[in-house]
Amino acid sequence: MTGTRPDTAPEHPSQQAWAPYLDAGERLLWEGYPSQRLFVLTKQDAVLIPFSILWGGFALFWNVGVWVAGAPLFFSLFGLPFLAVGAYMTVGRFYHDRYLRRHTVYALTDRRAFIAISAFGKRTLRDKQITAMTRIDYTQGTEATLAFDPSAASLGTSRSATSFAPGGTGDFTFRLIPDGDPVYRLVRDIQRASA
Repeated sequence: MTGTRPDTAPEHPSQQAWAPYLDAGERLLWEGYPSQRLFVLTKQDAVLIPFSILWGGFALFWNVGVWVAGAPLFFSLFGLPFLAVGAYMTVGRFYHDRYLRRHTVYALTDRRAFIAISAFGKRTLRDKQITAMTRIDYTQGTEATLAFDPSAASLGTSRSATSFAPGGTGDFTFRLIPDGDPVYRLVRDIQRASA
């Protein structure tokens, strides 16, 4: 079983591509990709969007006022970092998150879950052992989320391994996967087999 591969995703990895990372006798069962939508909104955006518009609007107002008034160079430069932060919070974070999702691959073997990210010239591979005791938080939907052993502190507050990246609910999370039900059933099968 394989996940739906977006047209923009990197070349589809195979069992051979994963082989260097697998233990002896370990088999690749599934691999998938997060949604490629640009705007992924979460509950936190009810606060972040108005705040970012106010921040960005004030920063823009400040900078335009300083530039039009012909203020000294210090004042002209002082507002630029605030303007950049406002632009990132308003729209940049959505592009940043989409970029990360476009370069993310999820995989399940008969023993572990993997999250591979190849972005910004850096490659990261994380794995999580799946046992009968592994807690799984599953959020159904057209774009499902599976959190492996989410901590109570991170539930509902952490977005993912990267801050301001929408959609995560824990430290090790398959976010926004289009085929959530079969993946969840597969994880439950892995748990039963490990018992």
